[in-house]
Amino acid sequence: MKTTAPLVYEFGPYRLEPGECRLSKQGQSVTLRPKLFTLLALLVERHGHMLERDELLDAVWPDTSVEESNLTVSINALRKALGGEQWIETVAGHGYRFAAEVKVNHTSVVAPPTALPEIEPTQPGGALPLYSRFYLERETDREFLTALARRDSLVLVKGARQIGKTSLLARGLQQAREAGAAVVLTDFQHITVTAFASVEKLLLTLAEMIGDQLDLPTLPHQMWNEHLSPSSNFERYLRHQALAHIEQPLVWALDEVDRLFRFDYAGEVFGLFRSWHNLRALQPAGPLQRLTLALAYATEAHLFITDLNQSPFNVGTRLTLADFTLAQIAELNRRYGAPLTNETALACFYQLLGGHPYLSQRGLYALTKNGGDLAALETEADESVFGDHLQRLAVAVEGEAALAAVLRKVLYGEPGLGLDDFYRLRSAGVLTGEAPHSARLRCELYARYLSKRWL
Repeated sequence: MKTTAPLVYEFGPYRLEPGECRLSKQGQSVTLRPKLFTLLALLVERHGHMLERDELLDAVWPDTSVEESNLTVSINALRKALGGEQWIETVAGHGYRFAAEVKVNHTSVVAPPTALPEIEPTQPGGALPLYSRFYLERETDREFLTALARRDSLVLVKGARQIGKTSLLARGLQQAREAGAAVVLTDFQHITVTAFASVEKLLLTLAEMIGDQLDLPTLPHQMWNEHLSPSSNFERYLRHQALAHIEQPLVWALDEVDRLFRFDYAGEVFGLFRSWHNLRALQPAGPLQRLTLALAYATEAHLFITDLNQSPFNVGTRLTLADFTLAQIAELNRRYGAPLTNETALACFYQLLGGHPYLSQRGLYALTKNGGDLAALETEADESVFGDHLQRLAVAVEGEAALAAVLRKVLYGEPGLGLDDFYRLRSAGVLTGEAPHSARLRCELYARYLSKRWL
């Protein structure tokens, strides 16, 4: 069976297939983040015609209020991705026009044998692929991208475990690359235990990672001075090597910085980051103006850093990533091919998982595999679909008897939850709420499982 495919547009060496979300250059795939692809498709489909800025903003960011600077940044990133400014003309004071000659073709494709959506090849786990259509943008996404575009000195992203911080970072860093920035990513989960032996060992390791990722001609161990403090050595390398050898802005993202909190020297490292933030104001022409630090973490920093003057977590741009809303779950359900077929099923699914991003992705994936049987999903939740996740959660909590005892009180509605324990359990993604008196299990699935386990 054949069906008419969407129009295909060709310009220069490029081929644009909006219906397939595909852009290629001489047969080779060209990767664009979703917003850039949408923007390009709009411009190409109306080639030769000027599109007003407001029209483009409404079409590309339909549910979000964004500044015109977002559009400017995106246009520049699109021009860079296409290899030049000749494709997109700026109409001063009004908008933009796709100026190149475009050839429009019709083609046909064989229709797929079923109406099932294209599902990612593996069960959801960890960060979503960069251009996954199952990634949902939240308000924090817009705020994060805007902060990077502004080149803020410090951008702090806080959120519970498995809420999507790493996926958010990945998309922000890709935007920074497309806008011309140099990017360095440090994941503290991937740093070996030996690197945490001392503050000097850690800072030298971090500096080596920066030098390697930026391909700098001089590596830290070649200029490390034993007569200087580790912090001074690190800052010296950053100023005189990293920032001296690149002309563009530098975005350094640090993921899972919670791992650093438990070390005695954490205050020295975070104090160094705070000092760079302060120097941005004191040295307006200095090289640190080109540095943006993006820190992602789950644990309440104030539990470990008592000197507020040495903390980067109470300055800069502070963002909090929240669980999905019911409306966002409805959109995610649509992207999975609507295995939840009505509002009642959608509400039951949301009540069970509470908008937990990872569990919601995993649950909808499972529903597409079992034909949308929500009753079976609920019945077998702790045995098959979410069994491994729930067991890890229970083992982690039960590993600390005092913490498990506190969680039992919350589960059974008893008083006695202290502030520190509340923050720890919320950061771990077990509890939700704004204060101990309003604390509750993050989702009904957790409450059901722990109630059964602790009978």
